[in-house]
Amino acid sequence: MPSAIINCLMTSSALSSTPVSSSPYFSWKHSHRRHHSNTGSLDRDEVFVPKQKSGIRWYSKYLNNPVGRFVTLTITLTLGWPLYLAFNVSGRPYDRFACHYDPYGPIYNDRERVEIFISDAGILAVSYGLYRLAGAKGLAWVLCVYGGPLLVVNAFLVMITYLQHTHPSLPHYDSSEWDWLKGALATVDRDYGILNKVFHNITDTHVAHHLFSMMPHYHAMEATKAIKPVLGEYYQADETPFYKAMWREAKECVYVHPDDDDNQKSKGVFWYRNKLD
Repeated sequence: MPSAIINCLMTSSALSSTPVSSSPYFSWKHSHRRHHSNTGSLDRDEVFVPKQKSGIRWYSKYLNNPVGRFVTLTITLTLGWPLYLAFNVSGRPYDRFACHYDPYGPIYNDRERVEIFISDAGILAVSYGLYRLAGAKGLAWVLCVYGGPLLVVNAFLVMITYLQHTHPSLPHYDSSEWDWLKGALATVDRDYGILNKVFHNITDTHVAHHLFSMMPHYHAMEATKAIKPVLGEYYQADETPFYKAMWREAKECVYVHPDDDDNQKSKGVFWYRNKLD
């Protein structure tokens, strides 16, 4: 086994795409940990959980066209992050309302609830600070200096994570087929050009991140180079420019459907489809 992989296993710092400043820190930390524990599971993954065809809303067929895709992508990139935090949009289905701000919600267990209160207090403190800042500088100034950059960061956060977990070649699994390794490998590295460095390579080292989530980010490139020959065909990467990839994935990855293979063992493996008729 290459030394880089062994080093990955022995490190203790967490590699993660850090949430933006307006996010509830501990709340997202705990849901993101569960995402890492259940990646690719249709039953237990926490984010970007695809729907099966039977779960597609009635209006989806009217959005399955260029204009509809543009509207969907615009809403996803501008409102997707706050909608996920507040209403669990695109998240795992729970038997009751789930919200990252609710300490007693189904996302969290009893040991985590105090930290959710702390996160909520932090959000309230920042909100109050912005309120006072708007009073001193004006609402337009705050929207320009804080709101604009926040929208850009939110858009990139959603786009990066969406593209890491959405691709026609990525399977999803129900409980009969899923295991941790299958899920960890159901991710894809993307190429953002010069932005790879801007984003500290969270874009093009995501497979390694899911295999070794305790690895510090400064070893991610080394680890990725090491795992490629080990994983072979199981390593997923796509160098399609991200703006083209967003459009393609929005078009081709509408819902998931069981494997068409007649082999009964494949019935718990789901692949993206886009035919709604």
